[in-house]
Amino acid sequence: MLRRRGGTEALAGDESLSDTVPAGPVPALDLDTVCRTYPGGVTALDGVSLRVPAGRMVAVLGRSGSGKSTLLQCAAGLDRPTSGTVRIGGTGLAGLGEAALTRLRRDRVGFVFQSLNLVPSLSVLENAALPLLLAGREPGGRARAALAAVGLADRAEDRPAQLSGGQRQRVAVARALVTEPDVLFADEPTGALDPVTAAEVLALLRRAADDGRTVVMVTHDPVAAAWADEAVFLHAGRVAAHEAAPSAEAVRALLHELGRGSREGAGGWPHPLPYEPGSRAHHGPAASRYERSPR
Repeated sequence: MLRRRGGTEALAGDESLSDTVPAGPVPALDLDTVCRTYPGGVTALDGVSLRVPAGRMVAVLGRSGSGKSTLLQCAAGLDRPTSGTVRIGGTGLAGLGEAALTRLRRDRVGFVFQSLNLVPSLSVLENAALPLLLAGREPGGRARAALAAVGLADRAEDRPAQLSGGQRQRVAVARALVTEPDVLFADEPTGALDPVTAAEVLALLRRAADDGRTVVMVTHDPVAAAWADEAVFLHAGRVAAHEAAPSAEAVRALLHELGRGSREGAGGWPHPLPYEPGSRAHHGPAASRYERSPR
C-alpha cells in the first residue's frame, strides 16, 4: 500500500490504514480487516481496515469493481461482512440483530444517495422529517431547521417534482442530517449534478463534518474528493493508497497510477508518483467553479 505522510512516500506491505491513525478517542467509524465474499467466490472486500474520527470527511475512490459500494454498504450496516468487524461510535454491528441494526441505522446513520429516494407524494418538509416520523418521534422544528440549514426553508410545502435536481439533493442532505447522526454516508452525491450545483452540495457535506459529523463519501470525481480531509483508494477490494488533505490533482494522479497498475497486472503501485503532495490545481473553468478553496 502506498501511503503519503508529510510529503514523503512509503511502501507498506500488508499494513492497514488503521495503523496510521494515532490512539485516542473512540472513532466514529472503525472497520477492522473487513472481508466480503459473495456466492461463487467473488471477493468484493479483502481485509479492509479503516478508522475515521468524529468530524472528518473521507472520500473513497477506486475503479469500477474496486469495492467502493460494498465498503459503504458494510460500513453503514446495509450488508454484513463475511468476516472482520465494523463499529459505529464503538458499537459493534456484528452482534446486533436485525431490529437493533435497523434502529442504529435509523438513529445514528444518515444516507445521501445519487438516486435521492425522495417520496414524490410527500412535501419537502415531510421528506426531510421522514426518519423521525418512521421512528415515531415528533419532528417538531427539527425538520424545518434542517431545511433552513440547506437553504430550502421557503420550499417546505412544495413537492420534490417542483424542485431542481440540486434542490432535491439538498432535501436528501437535510433528511440525512435531521436525526443528527454519528456518521453520514454519501454514495456519488454529485454524480448527476452540474459543477455549480455540485459545489453547493459538497459545501453542505463539508459543513456537516466541520460541525462534528463524520462524512464518508464514495465518489469517482477528483474534484469532489478534494473537499474531504482525506482520500482512501481501493483496488481489488483492498486499501491501496491513502492521501491526506487531497487536492484534485493528487487524486487524479493516484487514480491514473491505479489504472496503469491494473493494466500492467500489478497488485499495487509500480513506482512513486510524479507530483508534489499537497499541491492545489484547477483543471479548466468548470472544475475551478466547484473545487474547494485551498486549505
